[in-house]
Amino acid sequence: MSRRERTSPRVVVARPDRVRALGNAAGFGWLDARMVRDGWLGVMTSEDLAVYVFLCLAADRQGVSWYRRDRIRDAVSLNERAVWQALERLEKLDLVAYQPFHRNASEGFRQVLSVPAGGPPNGLGWSGSER
Repeated sequence: MSRRERTSPRVVVARPDRVRALGNAAGFGWLDARMVRDGWLGVMTSEDLAVYVFLCLAADRQGVSWYRRDRIRDAVSLNERAVWQALERLEKLDLVAYQPFHRNASEGFRQVLSVPAGGPPNGLGWSGSER
């Protein structure tokens, strides 16, 4: 037995019948653990997180969701402005990309992107009221 094995706590699985597995999930949604490890959660508001989690869960296998802002708003119980701001911040953080449905569309496709290496960008310039 290695030193690491001796000092690691024993993990207890409270509900072995409910262990998560990607293979039997009802969709494609998942969250990258680097969101925690690399400090992304520290630069996101609770609204950002709600919208990000929704987009992750609603996305197809390529990370694309086509839910309109009003549907996102209703799903995460936020007002229109909070959803709009969260979507803008997620784009600035390079976590979500947006492409309108067509040239003059006010709605479009939102793609959850792979988490950028190196953690969140510095100098976001957000005031306390925006964050």
